[in-house]
Amino acid sequence: MERRQLEYFIAVVEHGGFTAAANSLHVAQPSLSHAIRSLEREFGGKLFHRLPHGVTLTAAGEALVRPAQQVLRDLSTASSLVREVLGLSGGRLDIVSQTTLSVDPLADMLGAFHRAYPKVSVRVVDPERGPVVAQMVATGQCELGLVDASVTTADLQGIDLPEHEMHVVLPADHPHPAKDTITSAELAALELIVTPPGTETRTAVDDVCRALGLAPRITVETAHRAMIVPLVLSGVGAALLPTAMARDAALRGARMLSHSPRLLRHGRLVWRSGPLSPAAQAFVDLALQV
Repeated sequence: MERRQLEYFIAVVEHGGFTAAANSLHVAQPSLSHAIRSLEREFGGKLFHRLPHGVTLTAAGEALVRPAQQVLRDLSTASSLVREVLGLSGGRLDIVSQTTLSVDPLADMLGAFHRAYPKVSVRVVDPERGPVVAQMVATGQCELGLVDASVTTADLQGIDLPEHEMHVVLPADHPHPAKDTITSAELAALELIVTPPGTETRTAVDDVCRALGLAPRITVETAHRAMIVPLVLSGVGAALLPTAMARDAALRGARMLSHSPRLLRHGRLVWRSGPLSPAAQAFVDLALQV
């Protein structure tokens, strides 16, 4: 079994077909197909059901996905460690992060990381739900993950990150009293624009309302986070956002209120047990200094 075969296998899984996988890898489709057939002969069974419009995994293929991802991640880490010993610079850092945490604190953390290690390229993946972040780290799809501290990450190592504050943003002409704060009862009474259940900001809203024994008054639920501020500005409703996003909304004309008492949450940086690549270890070291 060769690394190239596993890379081709994972590419077919991710892209749902041989043609798309070959295009993404910039290889000829016959070469990719030959590599997959060789892998199937080595295992003694089919890994994919070939369909008229793509492929699906067989039971054997499903069993191979997670081990293949882990092997590729471990090989990448080993390669980075060797390059570091040889005095080479560069490499790549893969991070998966909940979207809100990508805005704050990850953006600032990556700014500091880039200043210290400008030759390391970074890839950030941002699924909305925390359990997906933990799963992608556990399976080796990404080396590091940022997840809300409320998400269970029992099999992963990690460190807690500093707390960040959540703020309420309102349309400019909202009838809420002219003050800079808002209580939990007042928040629960608002018509809210929220993200789907399991996302960080939605969990914060649900926690506030649950403590009052109330259900949130949801006027719009959207997974498209870029819509939230425009919806607030157009008068559709209010939203609960991290400080960086709330300040951006305020600069564009929204009202920004602090929750009383302050509504604080914090993320957790997680990784699998075992050695990290030099880039990932450097990022963890930087996070410990924050």
